[in-house]
Amino acid sequence: MSDILFIKTSSLGDVIHHMPAVTEARLRRPDATFAWLVEEAFAPLVRLHPAVDAVLPVAWRRWRKSLYAPATLGEIVTSLRAIRARRYDEIVDSQGLLRSAVMARFARGRRHGYDRASIREPFASMFYDVRHRVGRTLHAVDRNRILTGHALGYAPAGAPDFGLDRARFAVPGPRYAVLLHATARPEKQWPEQNWIALGDALTRKGLEPVLPWGTPEERARSERLARALPHARVPERAPLDAVARLIAGAHLVVGVDTGLLHLAAALAVPLVAIFAASSPALTRPVGKGPMTVLGARGEPPTVDAVRAAVEEFTH
Repeated sequence: MSDILFIKTSSLGDVIHHMPAVTEARLRRPDATFAWLVEEAFAPLVRLHPAVDAVLPVAWRRWRKSLYAPATLGEIVTSLRAIRARRYDEIVDSQGLLRSAVMARFARGRRHGYDRASIREPFASMFYDVRHRVGRTLHAVDRNRILTGHALGYAPAGAPDFGLDRARFAVPGPRYAVLLHATARPEKQWPEQNWIALGDALTRKGLEPVLPWGTPEERARSERLARALPHARVPERAPLDAVARLIAGAHLVVGVDTGLLHLAAALAVPLVAIFAASSPALTRPVGKGPMTVLGARGEPPTVDAVRAAVEEFTH
């Protein structure tokens, strides 16, 4: 039996894109024990993956706001002790950032990562014992699978499997559509009047629009949209495992380029993806469910185009 540590801390989309690598690693190394080092906000989602035996949460996003506070320093020491508590046969850092490479350096075991030509932050490659070349023009899911295969001694094959079973999470109930309007980058947003027009169309199809949110600004936007859509629902903020169940139960998901869009794809929920300020070439949603990707960098889709795509999943 071997112990393997995966390091993919954030963001949400990146964490989801690493899941197929873990699923495949379990098939190739069925007797291994897998641990995953991840940001605390994403730990509930990682725990849903059946191949993950242990989750090591870190809180870099929270720590960096008060890095030298005694309480923060105490948490950092505790996390480093947890990272070093076990010796791993292989450590795979698919994040490729300086901060993740430093975390890998604190862990005990043989450290694998991208080489200078493949990595996002070239200096980070200095912290690895074994460096692997993986094409930078590949989709993130493919890069993670190839790096993991190099580290663990096999060649990836077959379609990606995120390891998340929609039927396991979905709760029977009224038909609804999840509208993922929120994104950290304003230029990725789709105009509110477009969401209202789409929500009206979904309501006429007998689908309740559901408007999740993650920040106070996103909540205010959800509530504005709900006031214009009398049959819409704004759920309470919830941890990611509960959000996964909400998305799994949806009849349809429509969303901008954000982490939850990739979660919907991983769960194989019928999906319409809206791209406005980013290119879908390297980070488009990947999954086994029915999916339509619309728009491109600087070319957001029209309301009519999105309604037509939705029609394919609701007729």
